[in-house]
Amino acid sequence: MNIDEPKLVMSDKCKSELVDGYRFEIEIYRLDNQNKWTLEAVDCKDASYVWDDKFVSDQEALGTAIEILNNEGALGFMGKDTKP
Repeated sequence: MNIDEPKLVMSDKCKSELVDGYRFEIEIYRLDNQNKWTLEAVDCKDASYVWDDKFVSDQEALGTAIEILNNEGALGFMGKDTKP
């Protein structure tokens, strides 16, 4: 039996962002059979922060990531005990 698994679709909004001298990789993706986007930020120590909420658009996800990183600063964001 051949079962097709959904493929991962990466947004063209993915980017690298420098905040307070620390590099963050902002990754935005979805499965090809879903409409909503997942947001993930990876810090300079390869720690991954994945948002629980999904986003209607990849632009909304990118805006959220940049807003939170800039408002909290790199160290504030990385120092959280829980994921955003």
